[in-house]
Amino acid sequence: MNTQEQIAANRDFCKSPFAQEREPSDQQKRLPQPPLCKPAQSEQRIALSRDFRPVMTETDFLTILQNRTSQRFYKDEEMTLDQLSFLLWATQGVKSIRGNHYATLRTVPSGGARHPFETYLAVRKVTGLCAGVYHYLPLEHALEPVGPLENPQEQITAAMHGQKWAGGCAVAFLYSFVPYRAEWRYSTSAHRVALIDAGHVVQNLYLACEAVGCGTCAVAAIDQEVADALCRVDGKDEFIVYAAPVGLSDPEKNREGNRKMYAQTILESNAVKPLEK
Repeated sequence: MNTQEQIAANRDFCKSPFAQEREPSDQQKRLPQPPLCKPAQSEQRIALSRDFRPVMTETDFLTILQNRTSQRFYKDEEMTLDQLSFLLWATQGVKSIRGNHYATLRTVPSGGARHPFETYLAVRKVTGLCAGVYHYLPLEHALEPVGPLENPQEQITAAMHGQKWAGGCAVAFLYSFVPYRAEWRYSTSAHRVALIDAGHVVQNLYLACEAVGCGTCAVAAIDQEVADALCRVDGKDEFIVYAAPVGLSDPEKNREGNRKMYAQTILESNAVKPLEK
């Protein structure tokens, strides 16, 4: 497949397939439903607070919307565990369970209430947590450790496809997609729906960050193999699809960092020779 054929195929992927005839889904075939969440892989737990009011620095919604911006450069200080707890709840928190464990209702919308994502954290500077990778357990509102990070700044940068600013975060959110959780209901239409849902999740993260004095910038340009290996996922039945470094907000540092980054981008683009006609 050449480039133009690949572009055409990708455009078709973006179109709604729901009016087309398709094979019955596994749900329609009455096959067993997959788990609502990935089962915990260890017995260790880090409990998270549900008392969010003390960490809220901004509660006016209009102000939060007005102030929302992508932030790539942060204070080189620790976030608190309670700030992190709020961000996790705001993006994947479970409010209730529908039916006999049929679906979870969460703080974000999801097609068919499938919520086919898992949240992993690459922690660099969070009070009370060692540098390492953690997995969020939304039904318990708790964390389980996945493994240590020997050099979190370099490892986060590598997972973000070499974007050095990302390594300066306090914690990087990495969202994995568990395909069958959505495929069970939507079959071949599941993947487009899931990518739309990923946007809902990270937009909540942006707004939640503004409410607790933090900032984030979503990253689609991840290194797939590095990010999957970092989170210990298999790359087939679960793989990373989106990421978002987070840190304590520093507006002046962010403005200056962005100015330098954009200036460098312009220099590099001017250095590229135009294609000969």
